[in-house]
Amino acid sequence: MKFIFGLILILTTMQTQDADVRFGRDTISTSQGDLVITFIGHGSLMFEFNNLVIQIDPVTQEADYALLPKADIILITHQHGDHFDLEALQKTLKKGTRIYFTEKCSLESGTIGNRVVMKNGDRQEYAGITIEAVPAYNILHMRSPGNPFHPKGEGNGYVVTLGEKRVYIAGDTENTPEMKALKNIDVAFLPMNLPYTMTPEMVADAVRAFKPAVLYPYHYGNTSTDKLLDILGKTSETEIRIRDLK
Repeated sequence: MKFIFGLILILTTMQTQDADVRFGRDTISTSQGDLVITFIGHGSLMFEFNNLVIQIDPVTQEADYALLPKADIILITHQHGDHFDLEALQKTLKKGTRIYFTEKCSLESGTIGNRVVMKNGDRQEYAGITIEAVPAYNILHMRSPGNPFHPKGEGNGYVVTLGEKRVYIAGDTENTPEMKALKNIDVAFLPMNLPYTMTPEMVADAVRAFKPAVLYPYHYGNTSTDKLLDILGKTSETEIRIRDLK
């Protein structure tokens, strides 16, 4: 029996390690320790900072969340299925997990978890981390005339302050005035998949406006990241990092 239990434990550990190594990671230094970013895929990210795990838009099609660390904080940007997945959400929960929702997501999620509804412009603090909700919406890209893919007021981007570093996860949006007015952003995740979010030209316009120190294009589908690099060129003040976030 001891042998069987030990074998199960080894196999479980191997599965967890395999789940971890298939995702890319970057480390950002802060005054309070390292921020480790795991690139799960599409709009799904995981941050590890100061013994906290932050899951962003966990979605089953991107990972088996049963094999990933449970979350202390979950950020949900909006209600579309490639960002809001109750099955994945359930697998990330542990006692005390705090979920930051949009109002629409909260209404669609029943009574799951310890929830905080954030509207555009809201600000929250938890466990030494500041979370600010930034409007995320379309201006030009429409399902039909007058019907944007992401209407204003429904979705959030989030600026998360970790130590002194300000990290912006934009959600599904275009280069809105609110985005372009952001200040002191150290790391930005900007979406670039058509026709739902931004063109490379829109991303470049936003980057030139708010000048993040580091840019990760994410949620970019089949849109060419090379085109963004060509537009911004090597003289950009922003370091552009391409990771597997289709």
